[in-house]
Amino acid sequence: MPHAPVPRSHPIFRRLPAAALCALLSGAVLLPVSPAAAQDAAQSTPAVGSQPGASRTYSPPSFRDLARTQIDTVVNISSTQAPQASGGGRLPEGMDVPPGSPLEEFFREFRNRQRGGQGNGPENGPGNGQEGASPDSPQGLPSMALGSGFIIDPAGLIVTNNHVVADAAEIAVTLHDGTKLPAKLLGSDAPTDLALLKVESAKPLAAAHWGDSESVEVGDWVVAIGNPFGLGGSVTAGILSARARDIQQGPYDEYLQTDAAINRGNSGGPLYDAGGAVIGINTAIYSPTGGSVGIGFAIPSSLAKPIIDQLKDGGKVRRGWLGVQVQRVTPDIAESLGTNGTGGALVTSISPGSPAASAGLRQGDVITAFNGDPLEQMRQLPRLVASSEIGRTVPMTLLRGGKEQSIQVTVGELRDEPQQLAMSGSSGAPRSAEPEESKSSLGLKLAPLTPGLRQTFSIAEDIDGLVVTEVDRDSAASQRGLDLGDVIVEAGQEPVATAADLETRIAKAKEQGRKTLLMLVSRGGDLRYVPLPLDGRKG
Repeated sequence: MPHAPVPRSHPIFRRLPAAALCALLSGAVLLPVSPAAAQDAAQSTPAVGSQPGASRTYSPPSFRDLARTQIDTVVNISSTQAPQASGGGRLPEGMDVPPGSPLEEFFREFRNRQRGGQGNGPENGPGNGQEGASPDSPQGLPSMALGSGFIIDPAGLIVTNNHVVADAAEIAVTLHDGTKLPAKLLGSDAPTDLALLKVESAKPLAAAHWGDSESVEVGDWVVAIGNPFGLGGSVTAGILSARARDIQQGPYDEYLQTDAAINRGNSGGPLYDAGGAVIGINTAIYSPTGGSVGIGFAIPSSLAKPIIDQLKDGGKVRRGWLGVQVQRVTPDIAESLGTNGTGGALVTSISPGSPAASAGLRQGDVITAFNGDPLEQMRQLPRLVASSEIGRTVPMTLLRGGKEQSIQVTVGELRDEPQQLAMSGSSGAPRSAEPEESKSSLGLKLAPLTPGLRQTFSIAEDIDGLVVTEVDRDSAASQRGLDLGDVIVEAGQEPVATAADLETRIAKAKEQGRKTLLMLVSRGGDLRYVPLPLDGRKG
């Protein structure tokens, strides 16, 4: 007798009735119920909403009205970069390879990743990039980048990210209905990664309106619309995950974080609140895969709108300028200074002739408030100064020698001037040369600056102090990043020129009951404060 054919699918999925199948998939237990029992149950169950306290079915919010009204305001942006003779970008200095070399393909892939290709992960930081960038083009052919944008004026003004249109020879905008229009770059601002485009249309365009990013709270619903992976207008929803994120992309980082799906190609697209107002411009993602993992970042509208207004009026952005370099006040630095808390910005250097210099600000001061706004974190200061009215005199509160003072400073204008390079030394000089006089302290071997040491370590003539000639690998100095050739300019906020000076500062700090000594260290002309434990051991 022939065997019955074996069914291709599991019998349980073929024979269970629909109700039982649904119960199985949801993890419920389905029990047989007689018709009479079913009728009694139906009569005893109150209708939803029939009386107070009745059970209600939860329905998640629908964003169909928002999507229907705003989808036409979002555009796709494609930019074409001029051909590169080196095959997609200039190599970093010292990495040039001859054409046809086996390393040429390696460096081409390296450039691809640097420009926003695959591989943006935790070790590389947040990815922005021309997320829709095409693979590296053959030599002599242009490359293309894809992104998003949104219309803010029916006359054809469009907001996007600077990195979407940077170095573009041609820019094209595709509307939601498929109309493709050439675009002109009215202005861009690299520090905030914003750009403003203009297109000419025969009819008025649907425009989005700005919202207030300051009114949105963590946990509120948000919606992103953009052009992920070049697919065209796509709508995703999530919540506001965090505010004021610093992702180390610029001096004015104040990003909104969201778990709404943002992928490569969404850059420049709008982030809406539940009412359909633009509260952010999607800019970056944090991802080990190149795709959305629920960590996306948007420029808040409170920062973006004033920048866009300036680009609209004059094509450039004017920012306030103080003329100081600052660093964060860590708990160790606060202990060294004898201050309470870690708020404020520690001044490491002051530009000659700057507004800060004219106001009497000093190296080592801790700025605690600017124009009445307290500084809970150091990174608040650059944004407050940049947004201040140029030429206006404002109050500034600071700590100097443990005492609070108030001074008046007149805000200057930040100029886009090329940075001065540090003095370059001879390329063949050994970096392990040790002078005859040296002394070990806090895990360091130090020596007074001599002409020979200046040449060996490329130290500028205007830098004075003790040069580090050796660092104990098991010391706190090594852990805090001190290295060969660093110059200790100050210790305990007083200059040091000899090893005896340093020992005096150490003894004074111990007498005052300090656990750490604050060092002002110069590396390549850049100054920073480093607190070192007085016992010299790792923390």
